[in-house]
Amino acid sequence: MTLAKLLRRLQDLVANLVAALETMLLFPALFRDPFRTRPGPFHSAYWRRRSLDSLADEVDRLFTAPLTPPNMCAMSDQMRAQLSAALQSSQINMLPSYTRTLPTGAETGTFLALDVGGSTLRVSLVHLAGQGTMAIRHVASTPIDEEVKLLEGTRFFDWMASHIDTMLAEVDAEDGRGPVPLSVGLSWSFPLEQTSHNTGLLIHMGKGFMCSTGTVGQELGQLITEACRRRNLSVAVDAIVNDGSATLLSRAYVDPTTRMSLILGTGTNMAIHYPVDCIGRAKFGDRPPAWFEGAPHVIVNTEMSMFGGAVLPLTRWDEILNRTHLRPDYQPLEYMITGRYLGEIVRLVIVEAVETAHLFRGELPHSMRDAYSFDTSLLAAIEADPSPQLTISAALLQKEHPGTHAPRPEDMRFLRRVCQTVSRRAAGYLATAIHSMWSLHNDADAEAESPADTVPGKAPKQVTVIEREGNPRSLSIACDGSVINKYPGFRDHCQAYLDQLTHETAASRESLDPSPSLIHLDPAPESAILGAAVAVAIAVSEQP
Repeated sequence: MTLAKLLRRLQDLVANLVAALETMLLFPALFRDPFRTRPGPFHSAYWRRRSLDSLADEVDRLFTAPLTPPNMCAMSDQMRAQLSAALQSSQINMLPSYTRTLPTGAETGTFLALDVGGSTLRVSLVHLAGQGTMAIRHVASTPIDEEVKLLEGTRFFDWMASHIDTMLAEVDAEDGRGPVPLSVGLSWSFPLEQTSHNTGLLIHMGKGFMCSTGTVGQELGQLITEACRRRNLSVAVDAIVNDGSATLLSRAYVDPTTRMSLILGTGTNMAIHYPVDCIGRAKFGDRPPAWFEGAPHVIVNTEMSMFGGAVLPLTRWDEILNRTHLRPDYQPLEYMITGRYLGEIVRLVIVEAVETAHLFRGELPHSMRDAYSFDTSLLAAIEADPSPQLTISAALLQKEHPGTHAPRPEDMRFLRRVCQTVSRRAAGYLATAIHSMWSLHNDADAEAESPADTVPGKAPKQVTVIEREGNPRSLSIACDGSVINKYPGFRDHCQAYLDQLTHETAASRESLDPSPSLIHLDPAPESAILGAAVAVAIAVSEQP
């Protein structure tokens, strides 16, 4: 080999090394290889620079491919099997509450309702007028800031009592100060070892709250009533509910076809009114025999977020999110449909688009490098932007995540496509989960109607007949939460998927019904306050 040829080969080697180093700097994700589902870091589809349109097409294909009616019905069947198994033995989901009765809509009275959430305390007087009519007479909202969260033990409940006192004084100075205690319904958004419909033992709260310090194991209702007594207020906590039960109760008071509720905001959950006989007896703990005699149905806290594992297909971006999560695989459905995670999925797509498709001219804004920095409210703003070139959402994005260059129209068009695709997939997966719950509900009704359940000398099981606008098989689902009720078009997309699923179910059973959709997603605004009041009304009406 001549010296000239050797020098040329050395020059080629150096050039190749420089090119490789340049590529590593431009596309570091290709060498970290976080996307373990792809063939490898040097696979040609990822090695070369691609267009935004081609990446958007791939995102669309990967996210929407599972959303055909037959496939979604198959996934629903698998999720229903998970739900059914959990009903028998799981101690972390499909949990029976102590709330057995749904309202008739005829309950009346004025009740004090408390809603204690992670960031706000709301105190309200709610009037139930009968005939499904109810109104909030007065409500006072107070932020729960960091200083309040640090209040230990009974000091937190004293703080609550002070705001109860202030609200009642604003309405009527005599409220809560008469010889008969004022009935209180409590919507409590924290873990609680509930021991009856109106009692529960406090456990460690989390979310930065210190009020469980020194009070763990004490009865929650008593802590509140004693704090009120120290302010000369006479109240009695007659009902304690979680957010899912409150949502179901509030809507059922208005619409008696309501048998399920859905929460979809930062997190997600469902509650369902379900036959006691179809639930494993061990899940009820040590309840007296008399409780079962008066409880043909009970509201079940499903903890729906935990289902869907190994059923709902994941994209490579979902796998990154799950793999880097503090609790991988713990809440598979929640990681793909809720306000906490939709923005993070889009951010992960953005990171890849910056590195491989020159999004934002190949420069990722510094603030987007942190996990969960791309809030789901930005997705909503991008989807709702009416400006032709998406200049409104572009300005918002530049404000929230300043970059060297303002987003170009092609950047914003890409982001809108990704946001739409991610939110549509979320609506489809949510519809699949709801359909599985609906199918489970139908299974329970069929079991209750089964001749095999008829025992000589024993009365047959009572079956709840649901009616809505002439359709005896229709069902209302009460909906609350920022994503299901406020994200642009989300509820409509979910309803459309549900319509397809119920149509597919009817067709597969050769009983195609031209009647309207069998599942209705109905908003239940202010459900925490209204549901707490309805729970009190039911408790009071059942007292001897």
